[in-house]
Amino acid sequence: MVPEAQLKDGGAGLVPASTGWFVMNARDARWSENPGRGYSLPLTGEDEYEAETFFPMLGMAIRVVNSGEPTGTYHWETEQEDFLVLSGEGLLVVEGQERPLKQWDFVHCPPEIRHAFVGAGDAPCVLLCASSRQFQKDGPWGFYCADETAARYNASSPEDTQDGALAYARFSPSQPVRYRDGLLPD
Repeated sequence: MVPEAQLKDGGAGLVPASTGWFVMNARDARWSENPGRGYSLPLTGEDEYEAETFFPMLGMAIRVVNSGEPTGTYHWETEQEDFLVLSGEGLLVVEGQERPLKQWDFVHCPPEIRHAFVGAGDAPCVLLCASSRQFQKDGPWGFYCADETAARYNASSPEDTQDGALAYARFSPSQPVRYRDGLLPD
């Protein structure tokens, strides 16, 4: 029988402290404030240790961004990624094209599809993000890309690179935070 995982609170919310199954409400979990890129809840690990130790097969996160904020830098990955708009509106920049998104739109990105998301509309855009992690630990995870369309939304890397520090240099570092009331829709 698989044991229930232990959860711990390091000051910014709950995270797993051991392997096993668990149930955790998103409002009780450790969030990250990402200046200029909204808030994120890395459900399956914030760093390589957490991801590889507790969630080696699947990556999952919730992203919350205001209108005009990118969720991250335009990139492609070696693994499949999928996204579901839980609430609000957004803009997908995919392969240099713009696609408007609304609640319940599902976005599928096979490996090597260049993409980024930007909040749009009057309310925050809430995305559920999922990806495979099957091969990422064994090689390059993907690439950050320079792109004219993504640059219009502050979502472009200054150059094609695998260096996250360069791709995200324009943003202040993320900080772990507790859930802020109202961040998620009721």
